[in-house]
Amino acid sequence: MPPLPPGPSPTADVIIEIAGAGIVLVERRFPPPGWAIPGGFIEIGETAETAAVREAREETGLDVRLVELLGIYSDPTRDPRRHTLAAVYIGRAVGTPHASDDAADARTFTETTLPRSLAFDHARILADYFRYRRSGERPPLATPAGR
Repeated sequence: MPPLPPGPSPTADVIIEIAGAGIVLVERRFPPPGWAIPGGFIEIGETAETAAVREAREETGLDVRLVELLGIYSDPTRDPRRHTLAAVYIGRAVGTPHASDDAADARTFTETTLPRSLAFDHARILADYFRYRRSGERPPLATPAGR
């Protein structure tokens, strides 16, 4: 594997909505542990949207239709492995998720049944998502201090 280029590594995640069931999260098979929004690294030559759909299919077995971009999350400390920048989408799917690839488990959750052990900054992202679904208010931009 070639060395990583300098700068943040781009990722794409998708909050998968299943009507009547909630949203899909995957339990990570590899460190860091916890439950996560399905997603992963964008491959060379791939768009963020294509990566989000591919990763969702690989981790959950679901064919996802992206409906909108929730936001970009780029806190340098969001991933303990390295600095990543995530495009987080909202998507829809039909069916039952089945864990595969690097997911140990895949299940649906509602806002009141979310697991306690969420990986990365996914607690913040999911709080933004549920606030957006309730109020229509987009997540605030993370601006440098003092601006």
